[in-house]
Amino acid sequence: MEKKKKEIVKMLLNQDLGEKDEEEIIDLLVDSPITIDVDKENDTKMTLGDKVADKLSEVAGSWTFIIIFSSFLLFWIILNGIILTKAIDPYPFILLNLLLSCLAALQAPIIMMSQNRQAKKDTIRNKNDYHTDLKSELILEQLYDQLEKVIKNQNKILSYIKENEEEKQQKKTSKKAN
Repeated sequence: MEKKKKEIVKMLLNQDLGEKDEEEIIDLLVDSPITIDVDKENDTKMTLGDKVADKLSEVAGSWTFIIIFSSFLLFWIILNGIILTKAIDPYPFILLNLLLSCLAALQAPIIMMSQNRQAKKDTIRNKNDYHTDLKSELILEQLYDQLEKVIKNQNKILSYIKENEEEKQQKKTSKKAN
């Protein structure tokens, strides 16, 4: 049965893998549990920078941030354009422009770091799903084989019972004829 499993795995993989890689994948699928908690595993490997990048991405990508930041910009423009007679940053708001440029220059790479980490996490999750699907297919194939054996045995038993019933009928018929 073990050899049949390995053949099924080879068929399912159907990829050009090195001999060593192929054997590792086959052994992994056949012999060991393969599911992992990607989120838990990823959380244990997170650095402080990763945590900050995730938190910043979470905040910067929210409606709350957009509303607060839009309010700040509107406040800045009203304060420096209308209210203050001696404005800190008069129109065309060069200081505000500088602040926005610096914010964008720092925020974009941090958000990209978080997205790259999420993409790696998704890749690991996809590989995990693929391996789980392969193992499930192996288990189903094995169950199918076992079910076929049970059906064959059941058919043998039914034919044996039918033969015995026919023999009993023949004996009854021959007794009545005598």
